Amino acid sequence: MSQALPHLLLIAAGGVTTLAFAPYTLWWLPLLSLALLVFLLQRAATAKQAALRGFSFGLGWFGVGISWVHVSIDQFGGLPLAGSLGLMALLVSYLALFPALASWLSYKLQRPAFTPLLFAACWTMTEWLRSWLFTGFPWLSMGYSQTSQGLRDFAPLIGETGISFLLVFSAAALAQLFLQQRAISRYSYMFIAGLLFVLSPHLVKFNGWQYSDKQLSVALVQGNIKQDLRWAPEQEWPTMLKYMDMTRPNFQADLIIWPEAAIPRLEPVAQDFLDNLNRAALYQNTAVISGILDYNSQTEQAWNNLIVLGKRHTDSTDGDYFYGHGNRYSKHHLLPIGEFVPLEGLLRKLAPIFDLPMSSFTRGAYVQPNLVANSYHLLPAICFEIAFPAQIAANMTDATQLLLTVSNDAWFGDSIGPHQHLQIAQMRALEFGRPVLRATNNGVTATINASGNISATVPQFTEAVLKDELRLSTGTTPYSRIGDKPLWLICGFFLFLFSTIKWRSAKMVVKAI
Repeated sequence: MSQALPHLLLIAAGGVTTLAFAPYTLWWLPLLSLALLVFLLQRAATAKQAALRGFSFGLGWFGVGISWVHVSIDQFGGLPLAGSLGLMALLVSYLALFPALASWLSYKLQRPAFTPLLFAACWTMTEWLRSWLFTGFPWLSMGYSQTSQGLRDFAPLIGETGISFLLVFSAAALAQLFLQQRAISRYSYMFIAGLLFVLSPHLVKFNGWQYSDKQLSVALVQGNIKQDLRWAPEQEWPTMLKYMDMTRPNFQADLIIWPEAAIPRLEPVAQDFLDNLNRAALYQNTAVISGILDYNSQTEQAWNNLIVLGKRHTDSTDGDYFYGHGNRYSKHHLLPIGEFVPLEGLLRKLAPIFDLPMSSFTRGAYVQPNLVANSYHLLPAICFEIAFPAQIAANMTDATQLLLTVSNDAWFGDSIGPHQHLQIAQMRALEFGRPVLRATNNGVTATINASGNISATVPQFTEAVLKDELRLSTGTTPYSRIGDKPLWLICGFFLFLFSTIKWRSAKMVVKAI
């Protein structure tokens, strides 16, 4: 086998793995691609070679899987093509370091008879690092590939992270069929892996929640405002009037949702419009939740907010909105470059992409009260905050009835990015047993039931209002209570155990010499 062939195979395998995620959802593909990675890692001659093979897999995985990021860099970053491609290559290379680290670590600690457990533990810990370092980017985590089939019903018990562990374990078990000479080592892991997939559909009885008799009607407004027009001053009134015109025939809904920053005027100077909307929603016995940017001119701080207008409770006789009211949510998990710029004083001078409009926000608190609208309690997440289950769990209360996520995916054009974003929201519904409302500027706007199935959508890149009725749910999933901590402890224990064994083995060799 030539030295280049394993790397070419792994780049291809990583790239093909993208088909496991939305909108393709070939959920079984990671079993094959990761099995190939494990097989070739076991054939590596050194830890460095193993790391390079993991890096090659990562190049394919992220190079294809998040290629949609280049749409925003190229169209809105103000860079020449060579610069935008270079920046994209830098991002992909950074993300590829994490499978490289998992590969290196599993090789250094390798115990051939325990490869599935060891590799799954290494992979899970490095994926946690990816979700945390530099604020985190947990996109395309392997567990999301199981959102529609496969191991999906483990989600209420162990979450997407746990599913990722089981999936990687199963792929490594498949590789063991071709690596291990002893039959018991070859087939025992494969039996366990097969059992996981057989058991998954039967786990729904242990999910900890159930549907209630209550239903609510919703109207999610998709304005389809082009990204290059969103902040044009002359488009402020046309945009706000468009949302009002689309909302007016749907005031009979219990909740009306506008997407992220749907109102293009800063909140302090949009008071006339907001007061009118507040009164209209109150008069129609409903509530409107909208994205809007707030700005304090004295402190020069800006926030990416969600506000509630109209009825806070069904028995409210006055609209509860006023500027500065507490029934609002401020985005906590800001998007690097898009909403805050690391090393701001240096980077803003380098290229237009580091000096985008509205790219210097203040973080909201990590834990904030749920929004209350027309007596419904909603846990909000703006844009890619929905990709952080720990933040969702921290804000979950006994009163939470719905998850609400709003976004503006116009940055990414007609790409696979918005579909992956929707799939992530589906996983949150599965994990927490709550319906999800997803309102976006240009798609994919959708409602998701508490079982994690898409209830309704409207076409992308159209002006549309999604109208749907959803059943609410009660109860708490095991994952909502315990989160990922038990899995981190288990993986940490495995790594400590294998490190200790490796250290003792090395010590014995030294003594023998």
